[in-house]
Amino acid sequence: MNWLHGSCRLRKMGMRIGVILIIGILAVTAFYRIPSARASSLVADLSDHLIAITTGFSGASVLLFGATEEAGDIVVIVRGPSYPVLMHRKSRVAGIWINTASMTIENVPGFYAIASSRPLEEITGEPVRRRHQMGVEYLPIAPPPAKASPNIAEQWKSGLIRNQQRSGLFPQEIGQVSFLGRRLFRTRIVLPANVPTGTYLVEVFHLQDGRVVSAQTTPLSVSKIGVEAEIFDFAQNRAALYGVIAILVALVAGWLGHVVFRKG
Repeated sequence: MNWLHGSCRLRKMGMRIGVILIIGILAVTAFYRIPSARASSLVADLSDHLIAITTGFSGASVLLFGATEEAGDIVVIVRGPSYPVLMHRKSRVAGIWINTASMTIENVPGFYAIASSRPLEEITGEPVRRRHQMGVEYLPIAPPPAKASPNIAEQWKSGLIRNQQRSGLFPQEIGQVSFLGRRLFRTRIVLPANVPTGTYLVEVFHLQDGRVVSAQTTPLSVSKIGVEAEIFDFAQNRAALYGVIAILVALVAGWLGHVVFRKG
């Protein structure tokens, strides 16, 4: 047992040492301005590029770290894969709450989080924040004008954002980007247990005097592995057969329950 605890401690220590070494390499790259890095004043990477969802998955966190050639502010945006979302509006009719309207909103990020070294309002103005979608209010997720007037579209968008925030997929709090010195930075990306699978984009912006001087995009994959992945693939690829098997399993379980309780 002691050996097991010692092994875990050594593994964690090794991961920390690896991250420190990578940050050191990034620092040397930024300070000495190697020719391959001259095209960009920003270098960033993730501690993991794959989040594996298995049985009992309760969320995960990924460390983002990097370095800049010059001082400035850092803004990090994590955006999940986009998909259409069907929303319903409930109204009270004859004392009963029922669905009275529905709307499908296209290209909704399955996850959206943001982190910054300072409050966004202090880093840059609204035109830059709108151009780079720095904030949920700037996401183009409203219904098209042909389906809803601007006022109604804004109501649907606000309702969608509230739903995503309640489910933890649009975190309301802005994460903190911490600087180690003037040029090394780091932040932690926290993913909840209900994150959708797919390829995420981690965008890192380096800003000076309110302007974006450099940017970098890094992919992050979230996927199911093991038995859950096999069941999910089977259900997606052979939906009819999966439905038949599910019905048979339910019937057998009900019959076994009836037999057990009848004997008792």
